[in-house]
Amino acid sequence: MKKDNKSVIYWLLTGCILIFIMVIVGGVTRLTHSGLSISNYKLISGTIPPMNETEWEAAFDLYKQYPEYQKLNNHFSLQDFKDIYFWEWFHRVIGRFIGIVFIIPFLYFLIRKQLSKSTLKKSIILLILGGFQGFLGWYMVKSGLVDRPDVSHYRLAAHLSTAFITCAYTFWVILDILFPNKKPIRTSFRNFIRFGMALLLLQIIYGAFVAGLDAGYIHSHWPMMSDGKFIHPTVYIEQSPVFRNFIEGKSGVQFVHRTLAYIVALYIFIIWRKSKQMQLTPCQAKAVNFSLIMVGIQFLLGVLTILLLQFTTYKVWVGVTHQVGAFFLLLSMTFTLHRFSK
Repeated sequence: MKKDNKSVIYWLLTGCILIFIMVIVGGVTRLTHSGLSISNYKLISGTIPPMNETEWEAAFDLYKQYPEYQKLNNHFSLQDFKDIYFWEWFHRVIGRFIGIVFIIPFLYFLIRKQLSKSTLKKSIILLILGGFQGFLGWYMVKSGLVDRPDVSHYRLAAHLSTAFITCAYTFWVILDILFPNKKPIRTSFRNFIRFGMALLLLQIIYGAFVAGLDAGYIHSHWPMMSDGKFIHPTVYIEQSPVFRNFIEGKSGVQFVHRTLAYIVALYIFIIWRKSKQMQLTPCQAKAVNFSLIMVGIQFLLGVLTILLLQFTTYKVWVGVTHQVGAFFLLLSMTFTLHRFSK
């Protein structure tokens, strides 16, 4: 029986698509402040939402015991609670479904010996990443159930970046199957792209910091932060010691995220320029061209997010669209790196 056949590719591609949907729903969950609406975790029974008024009242009473309701949402009616409950419940259900989609076909392919040795090892890594992602989700939620009515931005960044990495690695495994014979150009150029990937992942982490701290709602001007200043004074004085401004201060974190956007865009442009001095295969040319296009789109989406996030009508979807842009930019860079790797 042929190993790493089309069925294996479809399985992995389905996983990629589901993680993409998970990222979108996770973004909506975050921007609608729905993530702390379910304060317990039940792997099986938690799949079914409250089915009658009694169960809804019980779920609402549980929510009332935690800081988000007590400090922020004590004006909520039961209907308000139902609205935020839906997104968190949907987010968790997709997470469980992804687990099923990865585990059951994996066992089937394993039993039928349809996975090559290399793909088998990579699939095990994917399963570990998926399990770790689920753990990080609950670990993140726990941080918002103690004193402060919000999750730790560090844990949010770990949860989000792990989702991105899991999807990028799944895509990499698909590419390994589709293109078993890679064509390296230069080791130095491959390493140059690797550093670009590292910069992009750092930017994604800082995007999560911005989301976790609600730092996108301040300094809603571009290209200056506000008051005609490229670096607003609050970037330096919000936290003490100074370095904490850039990992915990709203102004500092937004400044780093803004600045990294310029650096990432410039770096990918340089990758594109360098590639034009080489003899490329059609696939390699498409990869670097698409990465350049995607970083341009993502930069524009970032600017629109800064300008529009303050408006209630747009804040959810403009934020989610920016997150989706980061997702596709990471995949395009993954494709580019793959095409220039051994």
